[in-house]
Amino acid sequence: MAKKIRLGILGGGGDSLIGILHRVASQINDNYEIVGAVFNPNYDESIAFAKEIDIPTNRIYKDFDALVEEEMKLPKEERIQVCSILTPNFLHFPMAKKLLDNGFHVICEKPFTTTYEEAKILQEAQAKTNAILAITHTYTGYPMVRQMREMIKAGAIGKIHKVDVRYYQGWMNSIIHDKDKRSTVWRLDPKKAGISSCIADIGVHASNMVEFTTGLRIKSILADFNYLYDDNQMDVDGTILIRMDKHVKGVVRASQVATGEENGLAIAIYGDKGGLRWEQENPNYLKVQSDTEPLQIFKPGHAYNSDLSLDGTKLPPGHPEGIFDAMANIYKGVARAIRGQEYNDGEFPTMLDAVRGMDFIESTVESNKKGNVWVELD
Repeated sequence: MAKKIRLGILGGGGDSLIGILHRVASQINDNYEIVGAVFNPNYDESIAFAKEIDIPTNRIYKDFDALVEEEMKLPKEERIQVCSILTPNFLHFPMAKKLLDNGFHVICEKPFTTTYEEAKILQEAQAKTNAILAITHTYTGYPMVRQMREMIKAGAIGKIHKVDVRYYQGWMNSIIHDKDKRSTVWRLDPKKAGISSCIADIGVHASNMVEFTTGLRIKSILADFNYLYDDNQMDVDGTILIRMDKHVKGVVRASQVATGEENGLAIAIYGDKGGLRWEQENPNYLKVQSDTEPLQIFKPGHAYNSDLSLDGTKLPPGHPEGIFDAMANIYKGVARAIRGQEYNDGEFPTMLDAVRGMDFIESTVESNKKGNVWVELD
């Protein structure tokens, strides 16, 4: 077996959901070993957390700059190869930039940066190196999402003409309606979250799903946001009309205040020969429908699925696979890229996806601010 890839972690300490998701995902396929980290801005807490999860403390650093400085002193065969950035949004850009400039590979949480301009700077920085950069649009790792992509690519539903994707959550309700609480949450603070909350957090997942599955690019958008309160600067709900070309249109709906919703990501793609539907809360079911045939349901692990789907399936048919497995598939694809192995271009979202995500976010904010007008994406 190939030697394990040396992984560094930035953020994700304590009870962070995203932290445990990345750590477990990195271990599932036995490709990575966590060798260094800055789990928390407080060094003592970072050390304590490393001990809690049984990570050696000799390469737990006091801050990010110290991590880069000390790792660069090590022989190349010992230093961290790839760093996962799991921090609040405003830290993504400076961390990714310094890592790329020093030759580290990067796995970054979304949104990629806080501005489109920052994303383009990172794109230029990566172009100067051989570094791999992956953005963790986790849902692209689900076997049935990958099956959807491959079926569309093979022409199973014909020429696409309609796209409908929604991502509904309700967790912000307990915060947004309390004036004191909404002034203390970092996702509602433009200085830490950037120019958007809802669209940058979950709407960008929805837009990425559209492009990942269809292979088409969103060309223009019209957005309408809801902020709920005059003192709240960040969107918590949005509806976005999208145009992909002259005859391919659709809608992206995202909300953090959809009362009672948990993690309601769902996508439907309609072509002239059929349609495909998938829901994140029922991820083992890909519905294939047409006007002339009975409804079909595809499930993971069966030989009738594509190679990309089967590669992302770890268990026999009938055994549910979930978000840890989906994230693990992204980590597996990155491992192949780092090792110079052959891989499918659908195995992990790349710099292009990251940059397009920031373009989408900024365009939606611009559209809403200008009075809900159509805005062209680059």
